[in-house]
Amino acid sequence: MDQNMKNIIRKQRAQVSLLILGMLLVLLASAETANAERIKDMASIAGVRANQLVGYGLVVGLDGTGDRTTQAPFTTQTLITMLQRMGVTMPPGTNPTSIQLKNVAAVTIHAELPPFAKPGQTIDVTVSSIANAESLRGGTLLVSPLKGINGQVYAIAQGNLVVGGLGMSGQDGSSVTINVPSVGRIPNGAIIEQAVPTKLIQSNYMVLNLHRPDFTTAARLADRINQFLGAETAQAIDPVSVRITAPMTSNSRISFMSVIENLEITPGDAPARVIVNSRTGTVVISSHVRVMPAAVSHGSLVVSITEDFDVSQPQPFSQTGRTVVTPQSSIDVTQEDNRMFLFKPGVELNEIVRAVNEVGAAPGDLVAILEALREAGALRAELVII
Repeated sequence: MDQNMKNIIRKQRAQVSLLILGMLLVLLASAETANAERIKDMASIAGVRANQLVGYGLVVGLDGTGDRTTQAPFTTQTLITMLQRMGVTMPPGTNPTSIQLKNVAAVTIHAELPPFAKPGQTIDVTVSSIANAESLRGGTLLVSPLKGINGQVYAIAQGNLVVGGLGMSGQDGSSVTINVPSVGRIPNGAIIEQAVPTKLIQSNYMVLNLHRPDFTTAARLADRINQFLGAETAQAIDPVSVRITAPMTSNSRISFMSVIENLEITPGDAPARVIVNSRTGTVVISSHVRVMPAAVSHGSLVVSITEDFDVSQPQPFSQTGRTVVTPQSSIDVTQEDNRMFLFKPGVELNEIVRAVNEVGAAPGDLVAILEALREAGALRAELVII
């Protein structure tokens, strides 16, 4: 083998070694940032928030599934007021309660006005019946103002409803209902008429508020910003808020926050908690739950009651006897085998789950075991019952 061929092989080996080293570095970096999250996913800017809007209106065009006005007189009153504004006058002496409207329903409308929304943009609205309308399917919402908590009109809603539910009834009183037909949505059903002022530039600082308070996460967020933008740029005020020194001009501030919100940090671990949903039997155990040395024995009684009937008949050719049916009850009580398992010091989540699965405990039994462990002082976690 000549010298040139040896040099070529040596270069190829060096390239392969560099490639393998680069792949290892990438894998190492990926492992370190596997649990990292963007700042924009865990925090929001103080003062930048949505606002709730609510309104009242009428849905028309229903196929006989509207309000029964004898039980909802405000529907008729609203319709009469609307007709009067349009120049339609009811005959004198007309009793509003005598007007039967089967195709009209009184509804409430609510929507969420996002931050920085401008006049002319549209938002989705949800329409809900407030009387006894059977279904809003096929209805049209007439123009209705949407107001904020301060009483000012911020949007106008109108349009055809999209109803996901279905309700059908027969003349004999039988009925079938799928989902909720008395609630519908209108995509892009409201036009914004007035913007809510959002002061993006209030001072030299901007504040990021964490969605979940945590001292560790707040400290790491401030440290990450200081590493990227320089010392003293960010300061953690409390477990929720981090104050950041920001530019004063609007354009510079937007670019500044765009950079910050895409930085990634690893949030602090959540506290050790065991959350139990008492209605559904769902049990969630966080990864930091620990159990001190404890022995657990769990068993239950099974009571079985069976009913049988015995027929007593008279003797043949008897003139006085009669056939009598007598109930016979039997009660059987059995106790399942008690199985005991031992928790060693500092046992982790996977051991808890394995031990409970081995005894075949149902969710209700698991709750009883966890409560007993907490009373014994062996459960090193907060037990939350919801």
